[in-house]
Amino acid sequence: MQDHNQVKKVLPLFDLICGSADQSVVCRINSGARQMQQDQSTSTLQGLRAILFAVGARRNPQGFWRLIVKALALVIAAYIYYAATVAVLDPLVLVAIFLCLMLSLLFLVVGAKQVLQNDNPPAYDIGLSIVASGVGVYFVYNADTIITRISLLDPLSPTDIAASTLLWVMTVEATRRTVGFGLTAIVGIMMVYNLWGDLLPGTIAHGLITYEHFLDQTVFTTNGIFGAPLRVAATYAFLFVTFGTFLEKSGGGDFFFNLAAVVSGRKVGGPAKVAVVSSALFGTISGSPTSDVVTTGSITIPMMRRLGYPRALAGAIEVAASTSGGLLPPIMASAAFIMVEVTGIPYLDIAKAAIIPAYLYLLGVFVQVHVLSKKLDLKPMDPEDIPLFSTVIKEGGLFILPLAILVTALFNGYSISYVAIFGTVGVYAVSLLRRQTRLGFFAILDVFITATLRMVPVTAACAAAGLVVGGISMTGLSGKLALIIFEVAGNGLIIALLVTAAITILLGMGMPTPSAYIMAAVLTAPILIKLGVPMLNAHFFLLFFSVLSALTPPVAVAAYAASSLAEANPLSIAGRAVGLAAPAFVIPFIFVFRAELLGQGTALEILGSTLSASIGVAGIAINIAGYFQTQLTWRQRCLGIIGAFLLLLPGLSLNLLGFAILAASLGWPSLAGFLAKSNEARFPKKD
Repeated sequence: MQDHNQVKKVLPLFDLICGSADQSVVCRINSGARQMQQDQSTSTLQGLRAILFAVGARRNPQGFWRLIVKALALVIAAYIYYAATVAVLDPLVLVAIFLCLMLSLLFLVVGAKQVLQNDNPPAYDIGLSIVASGVGVYFVYNADTIITRISLLDPLSPTDIAASTLLWVMTVEATRRTVGFGLTAIVGIMMVYNLWGDLLPGTIAHGLITYEHFLDQTVFTTNGIFGAPLRVAATYAFLFVTFGTFLEKSGGGDFFFNLAAVVSGRKVGGPAKVAVVSSALFGTISGSPTSDVVTTGSITIPMMRRLGYPRALAGAIEVAASTSGGLLPPIMASAAFIMVEVTGIPYLDIAKAAIIPAYLYLLGVFVQVHVLSKKLDLKPMDPEDIPLFSTVIKEGGLFILPLAILVTALFNGYSISYVAIFGTVGVYAVSLLRRQTRLGFFAILDVFITATLRMVPVTAACAAAGLVVGGISMTGLSGKLALIIFEVAGNGLIIALLVTAAITILLGMGMPTPSAYIMAAVLTAPILIKLGVPMLNAHFFLLFFSVLSALTPPVAVAAYAASSLAEANPLSIAGRAVGLAAPAFVIPFIFVFRAELLGQGTALEILGSTLSASIGVAGIAINIAGYFQTQLTWRQRCLGIIGAFLLLLPGLSLNLLGFAILAASLGWPSLAGFLAKSNEARFPKKD
């Protein structure tokens, strides 16, 4: 250590005496040291990522096991369509049978390790598949008893305890194989807190929860493993994935790809921009980030992948764009109608207040998509590969009809499940009109098999998400955290807002937006109003973060829905979606202090605040992406974000100062990039 310090003292003197020649040696020494540190940091980061996101390899079974996998996939698909159209099943039984069937399939097609020794499943995975089927038979046989039993009053039999324990263990293992260690560890921590949290000191402790109590709430109610996330997977998520697969197999995917190529193929990031706009438009009528993902994402995600977008990024763009559906009038995830009842504010005022925040949200995503497309050098398509518009419409224009059917069904009030079924039937009907797109019997079977296999990782992730949500509900963890943090916050509004945002996102994990909003409104809105926040501002703050919970890991339901379409890890998708939507996490804090962004004030005040906030949101998006004509340094990005934040705050002098700082931070790299390109043009490098 002493020798190292002596070297650090000698190097500056060595540099001064020896001049430029030796200075280059010192620079190379320092550069080499920095490179070693960077390599070590990169290696550590890659190792951590490998631990958190390592998943089992996908098998491609052959021979007898190939037939078994296909048959099981068809049985699952038939069951989902039967449940959606004919049967009237209790939600718990519906989802329990679905999960057991999917686990049986999962253990046959997903290995326990990253490297496979054989495409056919080993004996232990065959055993797990049989056990999962056996648990499913148990739920079918005891369906009436399970439906009619009173939770926490009727005791569990030894068979109930054994079956539910097996299901819990298999779900956790399935999560590890398909999602990785991250979410699996959270599930384990939540279980430990459930069973032994009564031993903790203070407010964080909860009442005694026995193992039987834990299984009762986790497996035999719809508050745990069979909660909202898994119900989404077992109903319209599965149906919309099937719709997208039909569209892909019949040639509809080619049509929309060619149409996007005509419209935006000559522009940087065109398909991703189409995804942002189309998802926003669909979100105005769906109001659900998850249904928006599985509807528009079935077209836009494959389109982006074909143009070279990384899988996780393609899924994240769709998730970030689709999440805006919960903020866009007229539906607003139905939370707007709940807000009317809770606050007494007329719906029209709420809808008007949503317009500017929703626009700012989409602006931040759109700007990042554009900048990332340039940063990743996702160039426009080769003009020779872009077909004529007339040819595209002539060969595939009829595939617009299934989308028209989807929209018509939504406007006529049909459920999301029926909307997906109508769209699927529409795709098949259109495919029959041309020989090139017509699907035969075996091709149709292949569609259902493919769709089911795509849902395998999504199902495991959604089941794990239900375990986390159930653990939070069982222990009252969210309410305890609220009490603790608000005691710490005292009368500090900023701290109270930060705490409220965190709690709302926590409540929204795996819950529909309306449920998350109403719980947050009951728990936290009175405290914000007591601290001086106007009622509309306080409730919109809660609504915004309830919507954002759809893309916030670890339980990002919209990301799980996108993972089957992007064929990427849902946590990776969620992480990138948070980055794309990062400005949206700032917007609610701003309109608490700047009511003009909720449409309150004179026309001039609203226009000025919207313009200033637009530049600020765009500045945050650019600096998060870290690129503007050239790569931005960390110093430039920090300076730019400071300027962007000043643009968001109320006050003309702060806005002007922020604009000057943002312009300076972005102007220098733009000028440097321009000069570099000019220098290359004047003095080209010689080979």
